[in-house]
Order: sequence, then C-alpha cells, then structure tokens
Amino acid sequence: MEFPSFDHLNVWRACANVRVWILFLLLLLLKSDIACSGSDYLVGLGSYDITGPAADVNMMGYANTGQIASGIHFRLRARAFIVAEPNGNWVVFVNLDACMASQIVKIKVIERLKARYGDLYTEENVAISGIHTHAGPGGYLQYVVYIVTSLGFVHQSFDVIVNGIEKCIIQAHENLRPGSIFINKGELLDGGVNRSPSAYLNNPATERRKYKYNVDTEMTLLKFVDDEWGPVGSFNWFPTHGTSMSRTNSLISGDNKGAAARFMEDWFEQKDYGKTDSVVFEDDVLLRRISNIIPSRHDNHHELLELATSFQSPPGRPVSKTSSVAKRVRSAHRKVDKPRFVSAFCQSNCGDVSPNVLGAFCIDTGLPCDFNHSTCGGKNELCYSRGPGYPDEFESTRIIGERQFRKAVDLFNAADEEIEGGVDFRHAYIDFSQLEVTISDQGYSEVVKTCPAAMGFAFAAGTTDGPGAFDFQQGDDKGNPFWKLVRDMLKTPSKEQTDCQRPKPILLDTGEMKKPYDWAPSILPIQILRIGQLIILSVPGEFTTMAGRRLRDAVKTVLTSEEYFEFDDIHIVIAGLTNTYSQYITTYEEYQVQRYEGASTLYGPHTLSAYIQEFKKLAEALVYGEPVEPGPQPPDLLEKQISLLPPVVVDATPLGVNFGDVCTDVPRNSTFKSGDLVTASFWSACPRNDLMTEGTFALVEFLQEKDAWTPAYDDDDFCLRYKWSRPSKLSSRSKATLEWRIPQSVAPGVYRLRHFGAAKGLFGSIHHFTGSSTAFVVA
Repeated sequence: MEFPSFDHLNVWRACANVRVWILFLLLLLLKSDIACSGSDYLVGLGSYDITGPAADVNMMGYANTGQIASGIHFRLRARAFIVAEPNGNWVVFVNLDACMASQIVKIKVIERLKARYGDLYTEENVAISGIHTHAGPGGYLQYVVYIVTSLGFVHQSFDVIVNGIEKCIIQAHENLRPGSIFINKGELLDGGVNRSPSAYLNNPATERRKYKYNVDTEMTLLKFVDDEWGPVGSFNWFPTHGTSMSRTNSLISGDNKGAAARFMEDWFEQKDYGKTDSVVFEDDVLLRRISNIIPSRHDNHHELLELATSFQSPPGRPVSKTSSVAKRVRSAHRKVDKPRFVSAFCQSNCGDVSPNVLGAFCIDTGLPCDFNHSTCGGKNELCYSRGPGYPDEFESTRIIGERQFRKAVDLFNAADEEIEGGVDFRHAYIDFSQLEVTISDQGYSEVVKTCPAAMGFAFAAGTTDGPGAFDFQQGDDKGNPFWKLVRDMLKTPSKEQTDCQRPKPILLDTGEMKKPYDWAPSILPIQILRIGQLIILSVPGEFTTMAGRRLRDAVKTVLTSEEYFEFDDIHIVIAGLTNTYSQYITTYEEYQVQRYEGASTLYGPHTLSAYIQEFKKLAEALVYGEPVEPGPQPPDLLEKQISLLPPVVVDATPLGVNFGDVCTDVPRNSTFKSGDLVTASFWSACPRNDLMTEGTFALVEFLQEKDAWTPAYDDDDFCLRYKWSRPSKLSSRSKATLEWRIPQSVAPGVYRLRHFGAAKGLFGSIHHFTGSSTAFVVA
C-alpha cells in the first residue's frame, strides 16, 4: 500500500476543517427553524456492533484463565448520544457493552475524531463508559495487570471496539436534528444486593440511617425525542454488576444490561410497527413477535410438514462477504429514512452491588457463606452467589435484564420533566499516585496522600460472584508469609508504600511495577458533563454504594451553593468505568475491612477523599465558568504492547466435506413447539477470521413463500445461541452449533437454521461460506 505524503495529509486536514465550518454554517441557517420548533438542543444517537473475537480469547472481568470465548450468546454494541447547543457546547456519551472503558481506546478514538471533525470532539467532551459485562473478550486495555490472562494485548479486541465507537459517534453526528430531552427516575428494588454487607456496616451508623437500603435503588433515565420523528432513544443509569453470567461461561454476552438494551430496542420496534403499545410478556418471558415482520401461515400441519420435507440440508457453499450482513434481522427490516431507536443501560456505582439477588451459599452444604469473609469452612472457592434463575445463568441474566427493562419502559412512558439549560463540561487528568488531599472534619483539617497503586491479599479471594483460588480470604488485613515470598519475587513493596496502603497487606505492588511496561495506571481522567439540570460524573472505576453517595452529595453541595441552576432540583448520576479503568473506590471505613473491594482500591485509604476533592474543583469551575488545568497526559503504550495469542494458521474439514456442511442435522419430518430447543451443527472455521461485524454467524429463517426464506432471528437475539468448538486446541477442524429456544409467540410455519462463517486458507486467504439445516415445522 502506498501512503500519502505529508502535503496530501495537510490538504486532507484542511478539507476536514472546512467541512466542520460548513456544518456550523448549516446549523446557523437552521437556527430559525430550531427556534420555531421550541427545541433548545440538537440531538443525535448512534449504535454499532463491537462484538469481538468469539474464539480463543480470554474474557475480561473474572481473570479466570480457563474462561475462553467459544461462541456468542448475543452481540455487543457501542451506543452513543450527542447533545449540542446550536450555538454552544457539544457533549458525547458512549455506552459500551464491554467490561470497562480503556485509556488507550479513548486515546485512539479521540485521534480519529480529531482527524475527521477537527476540535469539535475532544477528550474533554467525550465520555466512554462500560457496562461491566464479564462476558466480553479481553486484551484491549494497555496496562499489564489487566491483560495477563488474555496472553497480552489482543489487537482484534482493541480494533473492533475503537472502530465501533468511532462508527456510532459518526452515526450520532449524522443523525443530529432538533429535538428535546426528558428525564425521569424511579425505584428498582430487585435489581441488585450488596455483596459485601460487612464492609458497608463499617460506615458510620448516622450515615447509614439516612438511607433505607444498603444499595442504591434509583434508576435515572433520559428520553430523547426528535422534533419530527418522535422518540429516538433512551439512556439510563442504574448500579448492578454485569455478573449474572458466571466465570465458567464461554459465550460472548452483554449480560443483564446488554440484555435489557436488546429487550427495550425490540420493544420499541414492536411499538413502532403499531403491533403493541405496551410491554408484551407471556409466561413472564419477553416476546419478540415474529409476526411483526412476517405474516402467520394458515396452512394445516400436514401441509406444513410436507413442505418442510422438501427442504433437506444442502451442501455448504461459498458466499460473498456481505451475505451475513444482508441477512441480519434488524438491519433488514428497519425503516430506512428514520433513525434507529437506541437504548442504553449504563453502569453507575456498582462496586459492591451484585445481580445475584438470592444471596451467597456454600456449594457443598447449601448453607449461607460466612458473613465476614464469604468462605465455607475457610475456603472462598466454595462460596457462590445465586441469581434469580439459579441454577440457570442465562435465565438469571434474562430476569435481571428484564427487571431493568420493565422499569426503563415505565420511566420512558411517564417522562415529562424536560431538560432545559446549558450544555457544559470539565475534564482533568490527575496523578493519583501521590496526590495531596486535605481532609476536614468539624473544624479540624489534615493533609494526607494517596499511594502508588497496589492490590491487597483479599483481591485474590475474588467475590461471591466469582471466587478466587488457593487460601485467600476476603477481609484479610494481614496476608501470609508464603504469598509474601511469592510476591517478593516480582516486587517487594517499600516501607513507605506499605505504610501508605495500611491496613491493606500488599499482594501486588502494581503502581511500582514497570517491566515490560506499566502494570497499573497512575494518571486518571475525571470528567463532568452537564446537560441542563442533569450532571454526569464520569469516574474511571467502580465506586461502592456509599462511596458514590458521598461523591454525589459533595458535588451537589458545590453546584447548589451558588445561583448556578435555575431549577429546584438537579439530577446527578455517576457513570462508572468511564474513560479508563482503575478498579475500585471504597469509603475510608470500608477500606479498613479489606474485603475484595477495599483490597482492590488501588491508591490507598484516602482514594475516595481524593476523588471528592478533585471533583469539587471541577464543579466549582463549572459554576464559575472557569477553565481547569488539563493535568499530566496519560501514556500511550500501544507500541509497547506484547501479544502472545497465536494467530489462526489454517482451517480444514474432513476429506470430501465442505465448509458449511451439516454435521448433526435437525431430525427429518420433525415438528417443534414453543419452548422446545432446536439444534444443528455445521463444519465450520475459526470465528476470528471474520468477526461478522454488523452481521451474524447464526440465523433462523422462516419460509414465507414457496422458496423465499425470510430472516427471523439472528445471533443478536436472546433465544439463539452460536457455539463454536474444535476437537483439540491445535486442531484445524471446528464445528459451529446453533441452538434455538423457540419463543412463546413464534408464528407457526416452516423454519430452518443457517450458519455463516469464514475459513482461512493455507496461504492466508479468507473464504466465506454458509450452510443450512433441514427444514422443520413449528406448530
């Protein structure tokens, strides 16, 4: 490939700047129309596929080396909204179906946006947040400790996320139109429980008495309404962990929040087609009515069976690369001239909140785990929490997703408080490794310091959502001699570091480990976005319930101390895991207990106080319209990354077998009913060859006419699972198994399963293929 000269690049950048100015002129020309419409904002939403490699890559979240991706539960997406004042500021919020945001991802996204739009979108007014699913591919963060289990950096994971964020922001930008925003909030009581109640109880009793529950139960929702098209999307914030899917799951999944987003977007699609005005449930299962896109057949069962028999599984065959995209259900049936409805379920202060609401029990006795240490007979490995669908993790994911979805629909339908007022933002980089923090209490003040990052012994114990191993325990404030010896082989913490982190016994002194490059971040971004009476606090970690409450209260005190807001009430939400990741933030009192969250609070006991101090500075700058010091830039470590994941060498099938041929077919002359599981497997190839971005590996097709097959469900549907396997780790042969759990309201008729894939040849060429099962009847 020939690269452009610097002269060409300069010309291209000049053209890009001209395009930005043209956009501003167009906005000015639209100003009279905007005024007539009564809208104070331009609003745009976008969504794009970020599903990473569905094979061979370790999943991010549980740090379990055995949790390797091998298929798709449903796809991951990046969803964005842009809110702009016609003559003022712009803000962008991106919600990722990923475990967390990544510093290097944001650095590269901003570079791309600046190349395209000039200085319209910067690190200051763009926020990128993760939902904290523990079922997405890892390897996309730049610090060593977060990519050890993924065998280093995984460029494919990184690239698909960066591309997806850029594409969804471009889409939102191109959808910018005059519109209104409404806000609503309400209580959701059964979406999460506190998984570290003994630490929560160490907070002052007077403080705890101010709150009814030991988790936050409020969901805050924004409803975006286009002046012409009506509702075009919603974003909400609610705290609960993305751990409904367990540490043994190997299917890529957005967990409960990703499921809720899919449910709500499908609900609105039904509503938009005029099929229903309310949430449709049957036997407490969300229904995605196939009758919305295809008519029911009225043939009798005998005729349907005879018709199905005439469609036996054909041999696998080559197809074009675009086939899987063209067959995608939602892209095939959306209204071309109307923006796609985008719904995002964002994460908040979820640090100590578990979606496994039945509690934690010992798997050997069935009794509740030890309250203080979450152990069973002294062993953390036996203590597991249970979701509402126990023992079925997919059902637990559906239920917790459905509960959030139901509440979001209620808030969406009833939202009547309009967002009014200015759009603004403040952003700063802070070095948390040795930050001086002034703590004041009843007239007494003291200057303390944060510490270089370090993780405690209880970090290795894991949580009740995903226990650790060996003899580690939550609540360990001493450590043990053996593991200290092991630790010292990597890095012995200094006395100064040990004293600074006390009472945390240091297991990994990550902030002072620099080989082959930084193990943990020290420079972190903090950010405030303002949209009218809504304030979004973008935090680069997981705040516990009480830590989040203290931060919100501190910022609210600053914002209400002056005549800054013309409203009786302001709404403050915490957007967790935003812009980068630095693990947990507990209160000082919770830190003393050294449960998992305290042991994972990197910068010592005063970490929360440091956040509160620095966010108050941003809030004051917002109130007085003053700039803030940008702070030290975080490092760009992309060129230093080490990748040890082997590439796909070649794919193969047995002699005389085509890629896409059926291995195990649907039984001939078979009839199924709602609730049944239909399965077929195909000779396939490694899904890392082509991620099928905005496409699908799996499809359920409906026979609409004599030989016209219509897409009905794809691998983004909750009811259809794509599973990939190979007989051994080094085998070039592999199979794809499709599992379709037939929904309750499926239309009777003839169906078939279809698989799409891409195989790698001996010399590196990629060949796309497809295969179909024998047709069957759903009665």
